Formats: sequence, structure tokens, C-alpha cells
Amino acid sequence: MTNKEKSAKKLRETIDLFRCPICQSPIKVFDLKSLICPNNHTFDIAKQGYINMMTRPTNSLYDKKLFEARQQIITGSNLYTLLHDRVSKIIKEHLDSTNDSIVILDAGCGEGSHLQKVTETVGNVATTRMGLDVSKEGVIMAAKNYKDTIWLVGDLANTPIGDGSCQVILNIFSPANYMEFKRVLAPNGLVVKVVPRANYLKELREVFIPETSNGMYSNDETVSLFKKHFHSVSHYQLCYSKTLNQEDLIHLAEMSPLAWNAKKEQIDAFIHQDATEITVDLDILVGSYDAEGGRA
Repeated sequence: MTNKEKSAKKLRETIDLFRCPICQSPIKVFDLKSLICPNNHTFDIAKQGYINMMTRPTNSLYDKKLFEARQQIITGSNLYTLLHDRVSKIIKEHLDSTNDSIVILDAGCGEGSHLQKVTETVGNVATTRMGLDVSKEGVIMAAKNYKDTIWLVGDLANTPIGDGSCQVILNIFSPANYMEFKRVLAPNGLVVKVVPRANYLKELREVFIPETSNGMYSNDETVSLFKKHFHSVSHYQLCYSKTLNQEDLIHLAEMSPLAWNAKKEQIDAFIHQDATEITVDLDILVGSYDAEGGRA
């Protein structure tokens, strides 16, 4: 069975979760090849198994090389292990209260490795994992590497997912659309958002953009906006450092937008270091929403 056929069968089993991003009608799987709504809006399943449900042209600055480097850091180093463990624990504690089937959506999934790592230890056999991103390059890589997940190229502002479909929404280092998050979130569901704090990857900032390396960066507006939309069930601060070798440092530079405007000598100075401590400094925001009463 091809990846395309396997994906079509998985989509057919979960098709009630989706809606047409053009007319918001229900969608059906047709001939193990496409998703089609009653108005004949059609979205083909790619040979890798993902579905492109974008309704407008996009111009992502994130290319294949960046996603390859990001995957190497997430899966090949221990830089984000503590983050994955903490988010996984948050989800498991939430799932302990229910035996129902669970849908976890990674909104802004990139190449899929954060979703894969977070959910590896969740343990609920009834869990359906979905990843959505505007970047086709990222979703292609995700579909090639993680075949037990539904991967969608789509718009966070026009999510091709039905109302109240997701028990957990992850939003890790990614822009958000809170109106859509509240629409697709199931009753008593959780939104878990991860945002950088002032010292996140400070070692890169010190080399690439030294004017921001003195702690001036602030995520206060992001945190405040989240709390306006959701009741903040928990607000964790996670700060630690990990040692990366020279190969890891190369991948870290390649995956970071911080390097986009850096000079060659700045990049060389960073990647030619020996093993170096890298700081991870994060806020983990956990919110819920009651559609009838507003914030939960």
C-alpha cells in the first residue's frame, strides 16, 4: 500500500474532523486520492501522504535546508528534551481525566519533530495526531518521516478543521490565530503555547545581533494577549542550558532566522567553536476556553 493510500484510509477514519477551507462544508475522501466537499472543492492527497489545503498563495522564508537543520537539532541533540518532557507531562495530566479519543493538533508544526517528540510518551492509543503548517517544505518532510500522523499544508487563519474537534492544540515557537484556536478547541480542551523568554538562545544573539543580547527582548505582549483569550490554567517558566557540539552548532545556526541577516564572519565565529553551552529560556502557557461562557 502506498503512502498516499495509507493516508487516505487514515483520513477516511477521521474525516468528521475536517471541513472545506473554502466553503466550510463537510469533506469526504474520494477514491483514496482526494478530499472533496459537496461543492466540488477538491484537495488531492500527495504521494508523500500529506494534503495541501491552502486557499491562497504563500511565500515562506523557511526552506528545506532550514527544516533539515531543525530536525537534526530536535531529534539529534538534547536541546529540547526537557521542553518535550514538560509539555508531554502537561498533556498526560490532562488526558488522565478522560478515556475518550483524543485529537492533538500542532498548529505551526514545521517539519513535525516537536509534535513527534511531545507525543511519543503520551500513551493514549486513541490519540489522533495532526500537524498543520503554511510551509509546504516543512510538511513534506514531516510526512516522509512520521507516517502515523495527519499532515496538512494550511492556513492558521482558515483552519480546515471542524468546530470543537481538538482536545489539545500545540503552538510551539509559531504564530497563533486565537479565534481559530477557540473555534476548533473541544470543550475542556487545552491550548499549549511555547514562547521564548529574554535569554532564549542568547549565545546566538550575542554573536549575530549583539544589540539584543542584553536581555532587552521581551515576550510580555505575547503572554498578555494569550491571557486575554484564554484562562491561563498554568504558566510555566523553563530555563536550562545544554552542551552542543560543533556539528550541533552548525545545525542551530542553519535553523535560526537570527542568522538570516548575520555576516559570514559572525556565522563562522559561532559555528567554529568547540562544544558550547546553549541556553533555552521559555514560557509555557496553558489555557482553556469555554465557547458558551467565554474563557473557562
